[in-house]
Amino acid sequence: MKRRILVVDIGGTFVKLLMSERVEREFPSGPRMTPKQFVAKFKETAGGWKFDVVSIGFPAPVRNGRILRNPKHLGREWVNFNFARALGIPVRIVNDAAMQALGSYLGGGRICFWGSEQGLGPHSCGVEISCHSS
Repeated sequence: MKRRILVVDIGGTFVKLLMSERVEREFPSGPRMTPKQFVAKFKETAGGWKFDVVSIGFPAPVRNGRILRNPKHLGREWVNFNFARALGIPVRIVNDAAMQALGSYLGGGRICFWGSEQGLGPHSCGVEISCHSS
């Protein structure tokens, strides 16, 4: 069975949610948005969509799926926040610029989900890549 992937791009002005090339929603973010506020607005905005996993592009350094620093253009408390627990489904986090660069490399204007516990790069553990055109 093919997994349905919701791709999320967290920005300093808007959070964009993408289910497919033509199915996109967004909501405002900003310098005070915390991860708890993000989750509440995310659930409201993604209401009615069916998806199995979430891939998040995040505007700060990310290593091995973990946020290393709070971003400059959002609120605090992002480091060590457990998105999978808060959303109740598997979540992968990658730096937003790395996600965009990878998507461009894989076919021009695509946003991708990495299914590796190891972070970016070709790993012998088996990396799963699913892409949505943007």
